[in-house]
Amino acid sequence: MRWEVGNGVVELVTGDITQEQTDAIVNAANGRLLPGGGVCGAIHRAAGPELARDCARIGGCPTGEVRVTPGFNLQAKYVFHAVGPVYHGNPGDEIMLASCYREALREAERMGLKSISFPAISTGIFGYPIKEAARVALRTIIEFLRQSQAGLGVRMVLFSSPDYEVHARVLRDLQHGIS
Repeated sequence: MRWEVGNGVVELVTGDITQEQTDAIVNAANGRLLPGGGVCGAIHRAAGPELARDCARIGGCPTGEVRVTPGFNLQAKYVFHAVGPVYHGNPGDEIMLASCYREALREAERMGLKSISFPAISTGIFGYPIKEAARVALRTIIEFLRQSQAGLGVRMVLFSSPDYEVHARVLRDLQHGIS
């Protein structure tokens, strides 16, 4: 599913984020930027041991913020490490999750990148409900694209068909002004 927004585009796909050929991919990272499970572990394995060494050099990242490393053995030039919130159902969760997407998009624009791929941040072990996370992610991306002149291509790379379907429903609702 694809939607042109402002000078940019948001696209939903099902797949393996480590195979993305965008300028940057986003890692759903932990605060210490250590190799973990899920998306984080897959990105670290695909990028090679240099990624873990570079992350160790950086030393960590607060929730809601982003740190950038080279892509090393990935097809993407860069990995943006975004630390999402552990879900507790508090208003601060939404603020921190939106901040991950917004900060990654701002950094991509600042760096002059043309494309970036996101996973569904915080929806794995961090426990964020997929529908709520999709709404936060897509609203934030769309708001950014409407204000930006950069012409950024944004891909949401979803791990499973059910996750894709949830995101597609949320995106259709946003297109029709429902969500």
